[in-house]
Amino acid sequence: MSSDLIRVGIIGADTKASWAGAAHIPALAAQPDFHLAGVATRHEESARGAAEAFGAERWFADPYALIGDPSIDLVTVAVKVPAHRELVLAALAANKAVYAESPLGTTVAQTEEMAEAAGSLHTAIGLQGRLNPSVRRAAEIIAQGRLGRLLSARVDATTFGNGPESVSAYAYFDKAASGAGFLPIAAGHVLDVVEAVLGDITEIDARTELLWPQVRLVDTGAISVREVPDHLDAIAKTSSGAPVGVQILAGVPAADARFSLRVRGSEGWLNLTGDHPAGVQVGDLTLSSNVDFTAPDSLVATGTGPTAADIWTGASLNVGEVYASLARDITNGTHHTPGFPHAAHNSRLVARVEQAARTGVRQ
Repeated sequence: MSSDLIRVGIIGADTKASWAGAAHIPALAAQPDFHLAGVATRHEESARGAAEAFGAERWFADPYALIGDPSIDLVTVAVKVPAHRELVLAALAANKAVYAESPLGTTVAQTEEMAEAAGSLHTAIGLQGRLNPSVRRAAEIIAQGRLGRLLSARVDATTFGNGPESVSAYAYFDKAASGAGFLPIAAGHVLDVVEAVLGDITEIDARTELLWPQVRLVDTGAISVREVPDHLDAIAKTSSGAPVGVQILAGVPAADARFSLRVRGSEGWLNLTGDHPAGVQVGDLTLSSNVDFTAPDSLVATGTGPTAADIWTGASLNVGEVYASLARDITNGTHHTPGFPHAAHNSRLVARVEQAARTGVRQ
């Protein structure tokens, strides 16, 4: 094994339809810069099973043992959000590079704490939609002024999650204390893609709704109480000058899934479209425009993997782009990959949306 390989340890790499198994494992396998050195869960049986299924060199029943292992260069934290803080801070204290799923923390304060602790270490946040090749190309078209003066933009986005039915394993998404509800995840990802293409959101008006206050857990038949919003309408102003209307619908059947970002300028237009049921951050996007542009780069991952079946097919596509960017940064000593400071920016943006919806005052 080459000493130049980046040795990765994944915390949360379970074989039972985990996000790590669907997204991170195939994203790493597609790239020669990485070696899966270890996986960790909280139980010996699942950790050993994950190592065997995913071809990891070692397994750990204690995530902190993985963090402390000198054979691990990069720690990926792919567990529930309330567990992020302790694991991330431990990895940073061990002087490891860290890739954490988004949202990074359950609160703005937690996220800012981790961003500050990161210092000059390499970090990556799982806001992977902005690194999709079509998003990057759309941002270039805008930055080059090829659409002329930006007149308007409209976003229509959906997710199969946060609807009237769920499963018990996902019930925590509906609890306010988890910090992982509809706004931090669905809205956080959508608004991040908006900012990637059109620049930072400088002002935002928002309205949220709680359309399904009771959720049926289909695997148990129990009823869970939803404590967080499940719908967003927003109007924003961006640093590029484009006003943007945003609607995010939850609980949408897979056949009706869509993402569309339409930008119109005085000299042209562009569209970004996708149809993955899980949202803009999962699956590929297609770019079209009436101005000529170079085709987006090829994706480094294929979107398939050992647990990437059905609803999670395509999960590794954009995650692979994050790993590719992070590998370049680690190799070259640069910091271009959106990391924990960007996670703090996104967390503050979601907090502004919540504040605007609660008070009716533009933020």
